[in-house]
Amino acid sequence: MQNFRSHQKRSFDRGFSRFGKPNFSKPAHGKFSSRPRYSNSQNSRRHNRGEVIDIQRFVKKAVPNTATNHVKIIHNFADFSFSQKINMNLKEIGYETPTPIQDQSIGHVMSGRDILGLANTGTGKTAAFLLPLIDKCFRDKNQKVLIIAPTRELAQQINVEFRKFAKGMGIYSAICVGGVPIYRQISDLRSHPNFVIGTPGRLKDLKDRANINFSFFQNIVLDEIDRMLDMGFVDEIKRILAELPDKRQSLFFSATLPIKIETLVREFLINPVIVKTITGETAANVDQDIVKVHADNKFNRLTDILSKEGSKKVLIFSETKRDVEKLTKNLAESGFRADSIHGDKRQNQRQKALSKFRDDQIQILVATDVAARGLDISNVSHVINYTIPQTYNDYIHRIGRTGRGNNKGFALTFVEAN
Repeated sequence: MQNFRSHQKRSFDRGFSRFGKPNFSKPAHGKFSSRPRYSNSQNSRRHNRGEVIDIQRFVKKAVPNTATNHVKIIHNFADFSFSQKINMNLKEIGYETPTPIQDQSIGHVMSGRDILGLANTGTGKTAAFLLPLIDKCFRDKNQKVLIIAPTRELAQQINVEFRKFAKGMGIYSAICVGGVPIYRQISDLRSHPNFVIGTPGRLKDLKDRANINFSFFQNIVLDEIDRMLDMGFVDEIKRILAELPDKRQSLFFSATLPIKIETLVREFLINPVIVKTITGETAANVDQDIVKVHADNKFNRLTDILSKEGSKKVLIFSETKRDVEKLTKNLAESGFRADSIHGDKRQNQRQKALSKFRDDQIQILVATDVAARGLDISNVSHVINYTIPQTYNDYIHRIGRTGRGNNKGFALTFVEAN
């Protein structure tokens, strides 16, 4: 087995070079560079992670409907030979044409290959792994799938998508996230679901309690893997991967490719197919600009923007939990329909706020970076960075909440006026 793995890793090295190995050493504007450009200009801002971000990178005019149109779609969903029930479910929810990441990934997943999938946020990565894995479990009910996501919200969202795709197929899931009682999740695991969807911390807790055995899972998905590494879960991820059986299928998906992922891929993926549909650092259909403000006029400038007719559904990011709560309170007192989510809120509170935002019961959701990854909320008109993000990768993911699919979005970043 060791010799086999060594051979497969050498094959991967050759394959990685053939597909174009990213150069992590230079801070260029390369397609897959995840490091912000360092600059000594007066327009740069330094943060406590040591990055200096040129604020001109927050300025870019949208080019609507170009993010995916230049990528030729080869398949339709019928070409993938899904079970009839999946095709019926896809038709019921209005899925007709695959997105580029779905088009290029699904066939490889169905053939059993390991995948490293790289795609802009909002381009359908979830369906790219869920659909073929649901089909796999439908054909063989002994198959088990472990899906790991960085945040509770993303895990919950994956589970919602799973239920749509697997409706009426006799395939079930258990969701294992923090912020809610663990005993219900233990009970769900005892039902031996085919899919377990969870966050690293809660999965570790369940493992420590001997309520989950990772060696039973023949399929592993790491979604938004770059965010999990940013959040410091690398050791937990490595421990889980090490406990999986040698004979498995591993799927890694991400919107960016930091250098840490390359090491993880080389260690745990076997001769993977590398699917790259990234069309730039940020979505082409998001109009990006900066708002220069003085500290004493910052809130007034924000309310001016929120009062404009086009600001229909606005996601505002601020750096700390305390600032999020303060800003939400001030907006509510100024007559805006606003709510908040951050790590100190209970899971049911976070879900309630997200539901109200999705259902247009509130106009504004104020959040820390807990809402920056993976959330698919329709028709977000604006993302406003009330504080500059700590890293450029954080910026990419924050503004990825707007301009999803072929919709146009707006991203504004507040910076201090000189």
